[in-house]
Amino acid sequence: MDPATRLPDELAAHALAFEDGSRTPVEPRLASTVVLLRDGASVTPGTLEVYLLRRHVDMAFAAGMCVFPGGGVDPRDFDQSIAWAGPSPAAWAERMGVEESLARALVCAACRETFEEAGVLLAGPSTDTVVGDTTGADWEADRVALESREVSFTGFLARRGLVLRTDLLRLWGSWVTPSFEPRRYDTQFFVAQLPESQVTRDVSTESDRVLWAPVREAIRVVDAGEMLMLPPTYVTCLELYEYGAVADALRGAEGRDLTPVRPSVVAEGRGARLSIPDHLRELTRTVQGGWPDGPPVTPR
Repeated sequence: MDPATRLPDELAAHALAFEDGSRTPVEPRLASTVVLLRDGASVTPGTLEVYLLRRHVDMAFAAGMCVFPGGGVDPRDFDQSIAWAGPSPAAWAERMGVEESLARALVCAACRETFEEAGVLLAGPSTDTVVGDTTGADWEADRVALESREVSFTGFLARRGLVLRTDLLRLWGSWVTPSFEPRRYDTQFFVAQLPESQVTRDVSTESDRVLWAPVREAIRVVDAGEMLMLPPTYVTCLELYEYGAVADALRGAEGRDLTPVRPSVVAEGRGARLSIPDHLRELTRTVQGGWPDGPPVTPR
């Protein structure tokens, strides 16, 4: 059974109880995640690089898993006064199929969490510029204040005279955590290129390691059992495999089917597996295995 659908034996009975109505699932929390991308060593399939964080093993959700930067929507992400560039909240709402206020909050959460967890800020002093180096002590103080909720994202941008560059994001899709999880999320996935003038930083208090990895290598080490990923993270790496450059992936995002993925649990023999759309299951068979060992995953 592949990493996109397998369930550990000890989890199968628990998961099936939610499917037959024996247990009531919790309501999912709204969240956003951003897949930071950069060009790899070549433009061949699988060389596009993604930024990953490995969550602490004592975390309540996705412990020990490698994930993309992201997190839950904060009430202050709904602030209508935030300086905004790029597609309007109404345009984002139409793309997501949600209310305009929620679309604004999801986009704000995506950008805020990317700064909080990776030190990368998708904002600039004008509608066509991006901030440069964000590694200084003053930037770190602001990041910590955001992470601790001492300041709002709107207030942080206003004080620095910055405008949110939502045009640097592309919507990739959405996933809803399966019903059996005690913590559930309805998560919008975005992709964005790492700004040329910025670098990622190991700053998240929720992770114990960060790394840039070619998607081919990320898939390979998960398949080999050397790294753990939640199905949405793994499948997103599979979906990005065909793109040789960041520009190709950003263009590819424009025509994607944005139907939310809502995995369910189905019995299989004495165990159980996640049921995901057929095209995603086929993707795992198409991409998995069959390539020579790629470059090693490099911690950064």
